[in-house]
Amino acid sequence: MRKSEWAVLILILLSLAVGIYLYPQFPFLMASHWNIQGVVDGYISRFWGVFLMPLVSFFMFLLFLVIPRIDPLKANVAKFRKYFDWFIVLIMVFFLLIYAFSLRWNLGGFKFDIFVFLPPASGILFYYCGILIENTKRNWFIGIRTPWTLSSDTVWDKTHKIGGKLFKYAGVLALLGIFFRDWAFYLTVVPAIFVAVYSTFYSYFEYRKEAR
Repeated sequence: MRKSEWAVLILILLSLAVGIYLYPQFPFLMASHWNIQGVVDGYISRFWGVFLMPLVSFFMFLLFLVIPRIDPLKANVAKFRKYFDWFIVLIMVFFLLIYAFSLRWNLGGFKFDIFVFLPPASGILFYYCGILIENTKRNWFIGIRTPWTLSSDTVWDKTHKIGGKLFKYAGVLALLGIFFRDWAFYLTVVPAIFVAVYSTFYSYFEYRKEAR
């Protein structure tokens, strides 16, 4: 495995070890979901509250290990592999931060507004997604994969160029949620949805233009 992959695996195992060590201290029902006001509105059993996130992170990590090796266009993946490796690290750190927040909340005695944490974390992740997308070459698993980007290198490149810039803008907007608490949820979610929808339609119209 690559150094970045070893680093992520160690982080996952450490988080699992912390969860096992603290397990007896958690309540039988743990808070698992917060609404846009930062108020708990969902609970889960202690077992899943402690072990679900490490398990999900581990299986996602395995998926990220497999993708570059099974992609029919793996030669293209190799061209931007360093960006993808850093994406794996960032997405795993993002999940483990959410896990740490959840554990700390459920230990009691300390209440923290999740929307103080989410905007900067999401903003950094979105911005880096923009960097990754701008450097992604045509493949079957990573990037803005529509029937039209997968059918044309030109459409792929154009779509990922504009999509990468838009994801960076979405990251900046998410960061603004730090200063506008009441709008943090919308500044994080709405721009990301817009980028996904816009990129899909953009790829279609670029493909039609190329076909003509």
